[in-house]
Amino acid sequence: MSELVLASASPRRRELLGLLGVRYAALPAHVDERAASSPALAKVEAVHRPGTTTLGADTEIDLDGARIGKPRSPDDALRILRSLAGRTHEVVTEVATVDVRGRAVRFAVRSRVRMKDDGDAARAAYVATGETADKAGAYAIQGKGAALVDGHDGCYANIVGLPLCHVSGALRRAGVVVPNRAADACQVHFAFACPVWRRAEAQGRALRDRATYPSF
Repeated sequence: MSELVLASASPRRRELLGLLGVRYAALPAHVDERAASSPALAKVEAVHRPGTTTLGADTEIDLDGARIGKPRSPDDALRILRSLAGRTHEVVTEVATVDVRGRAVRFAVRSRVRMKDDGDAARAAYVATGETADKAGAYAIQGKGAALVDGHDGCYANIVGLPLCHVSGALRRAGVVVPNRAADACQVHFAFACPVWRRAEAQGRALRDRATYPSF
C-alpha cells in the first residue's frame, strides 16, 4: 500500500487526485453519507490505517440553505434538476485528511453554479443518459450535464468533486510529497484558463481545520 490512501470509489476523484502526480491507493469507504455529520471525515476514519495518510471528500449542493445530495432514482434526479433549473446554487465539497500521526483536518470549499431552464424534455433526456447517478445535484458539469449549466464561479475542480489547489495544500501539510502544481495540472487537464487559481492556491496554503473557503 502506498503512503497516501484515497477513501473513495469515485472515478472522478481518482482522476483528479492523479493530476497531482502523487502515488496513492484507493479504498472505497462504505459509510452512510446522509447520516454522517461529516461525511468526508467518516470516509477517512472508515479506512485509515496507522502509518498512512488518508484523504476523503464529499460533495453536496446548497440551494438556499437546503442540502441536496445524490439522487436515489431517475425520478429523483429529475426532481432535483427541476429544483435547480433557472437558479444559482453552491457546490460544497468537504475534504478531510488524517496523517500518519493520526491528526485530522477537515475543511470545505464552495463554488457557485448557475443553471439553465430549458424545460422538462431537456432534463428528461439528460436523465436518460444515466449520467445523473451518483452525482451530487444529479449532474456532472464536466460531462453531458454541462448543457444544463449557464455558468459557474469559483473552483471548477471543486464542482467536479475535488478542489485540487486546496487538496494539494492539505496533503503537503500532512507530509505528502506533491510533485505537480495543482493550478497548472488542473488547467491543462480541463483545457481552460482558471480565473481563481491564485485565490485557491492562497487558501490552500493557509488551511485551517473546520474552515470553509468560498473560491469565487
